[in-house]
Amino acid sequence: MAETAPAAPATPRAAPTGAGPWTAYRVILAARIRAQTTYRVSFVTDVLGTVMVGLTELGEVYVVFHNVPRLGGLTFGQALLVFALSNIGFSLADMAVGHVDGLPTYIRAGTVDVFYLRPLPLLAQLVTSEVSLRRFGRLGVALVVLVVALTVNAIDWSAAVVAMLVLAVVSGAAICSALFVTAAAVQFFLVEGSEATNAFTYGGVYAAQQSTQVFPNPLKVFFTFVVPAAFVAYLPAVVVLELPGGDLLPGWLGWLAPAVGAVAWAVALGLWRVGTRHYQGAGG
Repeated sequence: MAETAPAAPATPRAAPTGAGPWTAYRVILAARIRAQTTYRVSFVTDVLGTVMVGLTELGEVYVVFHNVPRLGGLTFGQALLVFALSNIGFSLADMAVGHVDGLPTYIRAGTVDVFYLRPLPLLAQLVTSEVSLRRFGRLGVALVVLVVALTVNAIDWSAAVVAMLVLAVVSGAAICSALFVTAAAVQFFLVEGSEATNAFTYGGVYAAQQSTQVFPNPLKVFFTFVVPAAFVAYLPAVVVLELPGGDLLPGWLGWLAPAVGAVAWAVALGLWRVGTRHYQGAGG
């Protein structure tokens, strides 16, 4: 009997075009976006709801400055710039990672264990678990206020001013995002402590809308070097408006916002790593 020649090894099948480590995330995000825009009336209602939230907070600023000409060294027009930068940073962070504050619900229900079984990083799964397009409403209000603030203030435009505005938006979003991730990481230890951590995340963001000079010195230090809310909007605004700053907060500190954002993320990811290693499952 004649020998049969050995079969040639199969040729590896080429990977699908465009496949890569981010393909799964793109597919998930696209599905979330389609799901939210399918029901248009509900989507528009949600967006209008966040617009009203932004307008309500803007109304608070107006009411305060309707009664006092200056507060914390800022006029109403200057305060609008701080308000706009802080809300842009928060809105971008809220859209990107804000929903990680739902982690305590997953932990209590035991469903976070399912995330561990998937071949994707836990944090990336939580980030892509939801995309809330309704938050564009608040972002839209902040962008309009930014245009108004840049118009009403006497700004000496230069390349440095433009660079500071860009850095303020990017750094503000990074700092707010890091606060959300840090608060979520702490939930691996507290579980029922979401209200306590919200005081530092949402409370920090609210503090970022104010002139840091309105706080007593201990709170200035806290909202600058512990929860870096001052670097989200106030200190960058001081640079853009060429203001002197104040006690403990010289104007040049605004240029450190990108470095502060990097440090905030380093702390957030470090705590996240410790928290995920601490988690032992839901039990039962």
